[in-house]
Amino acid sequence: AFPRNTLTALVGPSGSGKSTVMKFAARFYDPQQGRVLFDGVPMKDIEPESLMSRISMVFQDVYLFQDTIRDNIRFGKPGATDEEIIAAAEKACCHDFIMRLPRRYFAGGEKQRISIARAILKDAPIILLDEATASLDPENEVEVQKAIDTLIKGRTVIVIAHKLKTIMNADRIVVLEDGRVKEQGTHDELMRHEGLYARLWTIQEKSAGWTV
Repeated sequence: AFPRNTLTALVGPSGSGKSTVMKFAARFYDPQQGRVLFDGVPMKDIEPESLMSRISMVFQDVYLFQDTIRDNIRFGKPGATDEEIIAAAEKACCHDFIMRLPRRYFAGGEKQRISIARAILKDAPIILLDEATASLDPENEVEVQKAIDTLIKGRTVIVIAHKLKTIMNADRIVVLEDGRVKEQGTHDELMRHEGLYARLWTIQEKSAGWTV
């Protein structure tokens, strides 16, 4: 269960099932066994349009239309005014670079900020987020993380976490391995447990030179 107005982080080795859980949550497909419930109602019984109006997705492979930046952001809320679009872009930390960019040119971090602006404008209560800052340069990473912090405030969030340091304060961390839940809890609880999460944390700490 993903309680309302909480942040749940999905972590685990590559191939552990993080993306699969996210795809079930977005109803990209239905499970062969069991049910996925949304507010106590089976997802398959909810009209797709109604479901999608309540969920925003920010994934690694951001899709942008061959169109203006304005219309790419407006995709989050088709009837939005220009003022609303600019306000969303400012919250997503992308207004300044939009004013400077050549037409239809986007770097990786900039694409993700456009996607976050879409989600901010849509204002859905549930956010599915693939926290993909790992491949960004430091400046873009800071800006994207600021935009993410704005986006998730006061919402129900499920995030695939690549950098464990970014989800230390999550309400719950679910650790997956081979398609199963290996352990779950807060950061402190999982570190005390000294299981898979603690091992993953230690590996990242050593590779990044973190101090705890």
